[in-house]
Amino acid sequence: MKLPIYMDYQATTPVDPRVLDQMLPFFREDFGNAASRNHAFGWRAEAAVERARQQCAEVIGANEKEIVFTSGSTEAINLAMKGVAEMYGHKGKHIITCETEHKAVLDTAKHLEKQGFQVTYLAPDKTGRVTAADVAAALRPDTILVSLMWANNEVGTIHDVRNIGALCHEKGVLFFTDATQAVGKIPVDVEADHVDLLCFSGHKLYGPKGVGALYVRRKNPRVRLVAQMDGGGHERGMRSGTLNVPGIVGLGAACELARQEMASEAERAIQLRDRLEQRIASRLDFVHFNGNREHRLPGCLNLSFSYVEGESLLMGINDIAVSSGSACTSASLEPSHVLRAMAVGDELAHSSVRFGIGRYTTQADVDYAADKLVEVVGRLREMSPLYEMVREGIDLSKVQWTGH
Repeated sequence: MKLPIYMDYQATTPVDPRVLDQMLPFFREDFGNAASRNHAFGWRAEAAVERARQQCAEVIGANEKEIVFTSGSTEAINLAMKGVAEMYGHKGKHIITCETEHKAVLDTAKHLEKQGFQVTYLAPDKTGRVTAADVAAALRPDTILVSLMWANNEVGTIHDVRNIGALCHEKGVLFFTDATQAVGKIPVDVEADHVDLLCFSGHKLYGPKGVGALYVRRKNPRVRLVAQMDGGGHERGMRSGTLNVPGIVGLGAACELARQEMASEAERAIQLRDRLEQRIASRLDFVHFNGNREHRLPGCLNLSFSYVEGESLLMGINDIAVSSGSACTSASLEPSHVLRAMAVGDELAHSSVRFGIGRYTTQADVDYAADKLVEVVGRLREMSPLYEMVREGIDLSKVQWTGH
């Protein structure tokens, strides 16, 4: 076992060596531009891109012509949401999303509100989940888009995607899902799940950073987008710019591996995740589980520890890479917007830790992390007068605190 231990797989993943091996030739000998149609260098690059397009399509049950390559999920989210808003805005100005979405979706929704669109932000249940009934209650005659993530990046909760998709199709509303945390980890099928637009990113599934894909449905219904970046008409006019051939090859290779190994990998991640929780919860009291026990990602575990200050806890376990909140906002001291939306109190939200278990996590890693965390929480609680009072049976909510 090597320190520090990496347990932040929801933030990013290392590139699988098998993926890197497939990428390397496209930095050196096969360096052609995929848009160069009149020589062998361009043809080889184009062939590699088309193979990767097929691999990306297969992992989500799509047709390769429905895959648009982007620089990652954030760009794909902007293209999907703004592209739909501009293309279909004449039909209606209402969009539905959820309070627990990634900032890339929430900030894009805020941008669209400034353009005159109305956005309904659904509140999830206390496990972070949104159901088809929640969406049905929010639908209006002028709703043009429902944008809901497949699986949450902080607590791992999986929404009722299939039924939400079926409802949207029945009502003639487009359904977009940010599947960044789901693709490659759990089964995704755009046909069976009635999805119109879907995005994912290479670096969440053992591919490189800086590359991702947007699925855009071609029939029943045919989805059309207004491009957000012009020039050259690459990617069927939806996303211009010279293609990142090595990155795209890596994304395709990562999708192929994920498709082959998903089932066994998920089983292994679940065993390690449950072992981690068990080793912590059996030795500490006042441990709170955040998320949904039934509908959740295999490798994600989010726990809060009462009577412990979050920053001190993370400093105490600084040889384990975990996160508090999501990576894109971890510099802020605000409690996580996801836990807030789930009505986890600010105190607990501040002491939450997200553990991400992945392809290279070992049982020794899990045992070390659990032991270290138990030790640090124990030490911090020894210094907490509140913990002492609760142990003595005092109800803190009834205490009259006096100020000086």
